[in-house]
Amino acid sequence: MGEKAYFDRIAPQWDQMRESFFSERVRDVALAAADVCPGKLAVDVGAGSGFITEGLLQRRVQVIALDQSPTMLQVMRRKFGAHDTVTYQVCDATVLPLANHVADYVFANMYLHHVESPPEAIGEMARVLKPGGKLVITDLDEHEFEFLRLEQHDRWLGFKREDVRRWLVEAGLQEVRVTCAGEECCADSHSGCESARVSIFVALGEK
Repeated sequence: MGEKAYFDRIAPQWDQMRESFFSERVRDVALAAADVCPGKLAVDVGAGSGFITEGLLQRRVQVIALDQSPTMLQVMRRKFGAHDTVTYQVCDATVLPLANHVADYVFANMYLHHVESPPEAIGEMARVLKPGGKLVITDLDEHEFEFLRLEQHDRWLGFKREDVRRWLVEAGLQEVRVTCAGEECCADSHSGCESARVSIFVALGEK
């Protein structure tokens, strides 16, 4: 089963699965890092079933939700109903269907470890930011839990923070910082023989 098929299949259960992986504190940390203001435009890349989008809507931010899984986006539509401040679009991971300099914020939660080329993905996210716009990435620190690659289609076993910091700088972002989110991602293997606890980082850069 490919990555897209995997996420299409688990989409109806994703909210429950996410709750077992990490708490809403991850979202709170991401939104606080960006200092989100009402009336702005945010892009939620790899939006899934709307974990980050939900927090943005609560703060009266307009959202463009992007994901490779149409089933995930359908789950979002059912959750948020006819919310007129959200638009949904299926897209490839490394080619965002947006013009340059359109977004005040770009968020990517647990997205980077699923893309083929993290530096390229970061460059695309930086491209769509307005001058002064902020990119916030929340993802996993480097780890050795190979079962996450096999069972959850992770392409990368987390990242070194210095690599993430360098990629943000190379994408032309300033005021870059990569710090601990104060939260861990927890998962058990299908066999029940392995359990993962991985610290989560929050990375911020400004256009």
